[in-house]
Amino acid sequence: YENPIAERINGILKTEFQLSRIFKSRPEALLAVKSAVEAYNNVRPHMSCSNLTPAYAHQSTEPLMKHWKNRRKKAPSPAQ
Repeated sequence: YENPIAERINGILKTEFQLSRIFKSRPEALLAVKSAVEAYNNVRPHMSCSNLTPAYAHQSTEPLMKHWKNRRKKAPSPAQ
């Protein structure tokens, strides 16, 4: 619950890129993770980036439309 964005990314990597499987060796696992992260950033479009890849959205000079809701509750203002 402390870092929902990281947990979301980890879940996507595990399910869409089959990283939750058992690997035969550490080098095989490292190669699979590198490949998955590369695809996540450069191939897979993201709804939160106007269906652009994160790499393309990061290089863009145009402002991105916000497609998500901030569910974080605001802290109450201190009594004055």
